[in-house]
Amino acid sequence: MSMLNTVSQEQAQGSVAELYSTFEEQIGFIPNAFKLSSVSPQMMQQQWEYIGYYMQHPHLSKVLTTLIRLLVSQKVDCEYCINLNTALLINEAGVAADEVAAIRADPAKAPLDEKEKALLLFVLDAVADAHAVSQADIQKLRELGCSELEIHDALNHGARQVGMDIMLNAFKVENDF
Repeated sequence: MSMLNTVSQEQAQGSVAELYSTFEEQIGFIPNAFKLSSVSPQMMQQQWEYIGYYMQHPHLSKVLTTLIRLLVSQKVDCEYCINLNTALLINEAGVAADEVAAIRADPAKAPLDEKEKALLLFVLDAVADAHAVSQADIQKLRELGCSELEIHDALNHGARQVGMDIMLNAFKVENDF
């Protein structure tokens, strides 16, 4: 599963068992990426809250957040997250496999409205070079109707994805698919 010894579902106790049960109820299985967090129950709780926030985000669509994870993971070469988020786009969002391939080759082809597409491209640019972000970039997003919350949360999602990709790559977490 990974280079770290994680808690299996059968051995889980306390908060880890509760979180495993909740996760399985919500999505039908416990992904290996989530099992990695079992090493640190407090971090596992924080990860679950983080996932829940973005799953129910009041302004960022599930397609946008999934594309952020997919395309950021592509930059970091995290096969686990590329596979997982590709599957989510195809199976949950109904995006055709050839369309996902086209988006991976050119993110500007993402099936998003102008505002969300601008957020996506902003996140990808900021993850590639945070120092290059300018006030003009932020102003452009505001002019497209993006709130401070949307700008913040979109970039936060991309930045945190880099961290998760590093963890999954470093600990050699096996793909679920």
